[in-house]
Amino acid sequence: MARSAHAYVRGNTAKFYEWLADAPAARRLPEGPAIWICGDCHLGNLGPIANGNGKVEIQIRDLDQAVIGNPLHDLIRLGLSLATAARGSDLPGVTTARMIEQMVVGYEAAMADPTSGDTGPEPDAVRTVKRRALGRRWRHLAKERLEDVDPSIPLGKRFWRLEADEYEAIEAIFDDAAVSHMILSLRHREDEQRVRMVDAAYWMKGCSSLGLTRVAAIAEMRDESGDREYALVDIKQAVAPIAPPARGATMPQDQAERVVAAARALSPYLGERIAASRVLDASVFVRELMPQDLKLEVDQFSTEQAIKAAHYLAFVVGKAHARQMGADDRRTWRVELNRSRKDEIDAPSWLWESVVALAGQHEAAYLEHCRRYALAAAE
Repeated sequence: MARSAHAYVRGNTAKFYEWLADAPAARRLPEGPAIWICGDCHLGNLGPIANGNGKVEIQIRDLDQAVIGNPLHDLIRLGLSLATAARGSDLPGVTTARMIEQMVVGYEAAMADPTSGDTGPEPDAVRTVKRRALGRRWRHLAKERLEDVDPSIPLGKRFWRLEADEYEAIEAIFDDAAVSHMILSLRHREDEQRVRMVDAAYWMKGCSSLGLTRVAAIAEMRDESGDREYALVDIKQAVAPIAPPARGATMPQDQAERVVAAARALSPYLGERIAASRVLDASVFVRELMPQDLKLEVDQFSTEQAIKAAHYLAFVVGKAHARQMGADDRRTWRVELNRSRKDEIDAPSWLWESVVALAGQHEAAYLEHCRRYALAAAE
């Protein structure tokens, strides 16, 4: 999180909602339709997702924080992420203003027509990551994640040995009908193959894995003729979300079931590749990783690319929201979004003011975080 202000924004979901509640515009936020939202809608949580047929789309790729809530929270979180990335690219504040404008244009285009609406020009960062995704195969995933194409997990810095009872509990997951069906259905295979685990290890993968169950497992599928195929599976503990749900929202009580339900509503390609299960006392969601699944990484934005990205990615989020609404609800929501446009910037005042206030708070907190990090490193 000390690497950059944008990394700090990505890793600080709790502070985002805490500070958003205290922002000057908080009392003027419209109550959007209660739908499934990402809850942590920053740049790193959008990217190429493949379905079982190998087709790739840019969709929301991380739904740990997903709730039935106010869609404005996704818009503000995306706006803050874009604004921070723009500042990290040393772009002027005018560019940020234009990005926020184009976010609204892209989001409204999805509300008008989520099937074939105007996504706007595809930014270079999206084009590049999609091209990479389409060219990737199992060997790329294995080399990248496991450092080898052999069906085993190398213990070391990222992968740690499981205790015997943990290993047995992970192994038992693959006897779960929902999990085995999910893995086999992606290959359009059913009864002629059996799924079994051949290796597993604790996966130290970022802040969200620390203190929770996070396991990488290799599943083997073998048919009657003895032919084998392998899958890399991510098993992650689901915990209560930080994102606030809408008043009266009814969601699955099991946290993994919540994540699965959200994936099916927001990201259909991911939704067909995820199942809920349990490991010992932990609720977990099980997802097969595909070689095409990549993060949308933006090291440097130009002004033109930043504006294109804002339009395009807001359309992606708007499409995820809009597919949950009927035509009348989409029309009503568009009217509400247009109700509080500012004269000096063609975007709702609550969106612009929220992004500005949050950007200032995150920048100050990031510098303090770096100071504490430097002091700790010096000890």
